[in-house]
Amino acid sequence: MSQANLVTVDYYRWLYNYSYRARDRVLAQVAKLDQDAYIAPRALDYGSIRGTLVHSLAREAVWLDRWQGNADSLIDEIDLPTFSTLIELWTREEARMRAFLNELTDPQLLLPISYESALTKNRYAIPLWQMMSHVVNHGTQHRSEVALALTQLGLSPGNLDLIVYLNPLPI
Repeated sequence: MSQANLVTVDYYRWLYNYSYRARDRVLAQVAKLDQDAYIAPRALDYGSIRGTLVHSLAREAVWLDRWQGNADSLIDEIDLPTFSTLIELWTREEARMRAFLNELTDPQLLLPISYESALTKNRYAIPLWQMMSHVVNHGTQHRSEVALALTQLGLSPGNLDLIVYLNPLPI
């Protein structure tokens, strides 16, 4: 099967809808935390719930910048000290992503996107569909880490599985 048969804009719009829905379920539980619990050190890759969420948002913004031919945005925890500042920026970034998805065409998904990493200064050229898949997968990883931390605090976001989003009916 060729790449052209594997990837469509409709699929990526659907996939990002699922990803944002799962993210929103996690964020709804994070909203119940006080600032101290939000920033408290935890056994997470980015040190806290805030650190993990900021990282996830920052990487999503970086990839969209690259797809649009812009320099990497460098968003850090210092830029988003509170949960409300994170939500404000993520709302803007999601709107930017959705605008990008609305303008995207199937042929564009197959085109390689060239970029230079702001961190490593290495240059890369990767097909857009692969980068878009990575962003969703990356978000799943960090969303899961935060979901576990929330569950340990008694604030589980519930089942975030894709099959639950699909809501299949019994036959």
